[in-house]
Amino acid sequence: MTDKIEKTPEQWQQELDEYTYQITREKGTERPFTGEYYHCQKHGTYVCSCCGHPLFESDTKYDSGSGWPSFYQPVDGEAITEHADNSHMMRRTEIVCSRCDAHLGHVFPDGPEPTGLRYCVNSASLKLDEK
Repeated sequence: MTDKIEKTPEQWQQELDEYTYQITREKGTERPFTGEYYHCQKHGTYVCSCCGHPLFESDTKYDSGSGWPSFYQPVDGEAITEHADNSHMMRRTEIVCSRCDAHLGHVFPDGPEPTGLRYCVNSASLKLDEK
């Protein structure tokens, strides 16, 4: 795994635009069906918008109908970290970038084969490194 990146909130605020900061550093959620990558069909690797760490390959992206970009698996087992999220009177599993702890979204057990998982990700948490 790549070395952990640790920065103060002030450092992140200087590097990120306000919207990306709110989503990735304050655990925000973009409105469904509005994100840049929701309908994206381009090929490449989706990386963390904060640190550039590879997260998902485009060939694992699918249309879940949820309103957010969805993937059935990360690039590898070390790309993301999972945390219990019991906010908003719900039980969910939050996913964050394993390198910089940027909030990405949540993972749910209702995805397609081969994993049965749906990694539901905010577009603001991603950048597409096109092939």
